[in-house]
Amino acid sequence: MSVAHDILRLPRIARPLRAVGFAVLVLLALPYAITPFYAVVEPVSTVMLWRRMAGDRVEHQYVPLARIAPTLSLAVIIAEDGRFCSHHGVDFREIRDAIADADDLDDLRGGSTITQQVAKNLFLWPGRSYVRKALELPLALWIDLILPKRRVLEIYLNIAEWGPNGEFGIEAGSRRAFGKPARDLTPYQAAMLAAVLPSPAKRDPRAPGAGLRRLAGLYVGRSERAPEAAACLRQKP
Repeated sequence: MSVAHDILRLPRIARPLRAVGFAVLVLLALPYAITPFYAVVEPVSTVMLWRRMAGDRVEHQYVPLARIAPTLSLAVIIAEDGRFCSHHGVDFREIRDAIADADDLDDLRGGSTITQQVAKNLFLWPGRSYVRKALELPLALWIDLILPKRRVLEIYLNIAEWGPNGEFGIEAGSRRAFGKPARDLTPYQAAMLAAVLPSPAKRDPRAPGAGLRRLAGLYVGRSERAPEAAACLRQKP
């Protein structure tokens, strides 16, 4: 009697399971459906959305790549993803090297391309986890397939966090740090902002320490001899 009763209940159990499975599939597919619209739509990051929902400060002004100093774009490529112009969204060589140098996920540094960071900022969540990384990699490949390199870089520069108090995008970061729009940044100021990116809450370009100044100087020097990094900046929009 008990076995027969359990068999009769199976369809009732299967229906909600199918509904949950379908909802999960829709959520997984949604970023892939949305990505083509970002060829023309000005996106915001999930962190910005959460901050606005929580009532926290968000300072953000989207600016096209043509209104951002080219030295800033170049410095960010050098600092964050030197092979940005040549890989297809995921730099597998960099990931392999980063894994080889890391003992575990907490020690893993590097290996995340600009395109992967765009995928994370647009559709996923901050922090380190294998689940997020597994979702991030195919999304980055898709973004690189659908969007031009210049557009990917433009989106990244406009949604990255650039300050400790809700400053998102290079325009807000530039005005906070130097009181000027992103198009007027000097090469050294651009390099300084690029050096801030890994930790905008801790690194302040308005009062840079010796380490931050050293990084900025390094990026300025590399920018002067980085033909590969500059290649996609010369592409037509």
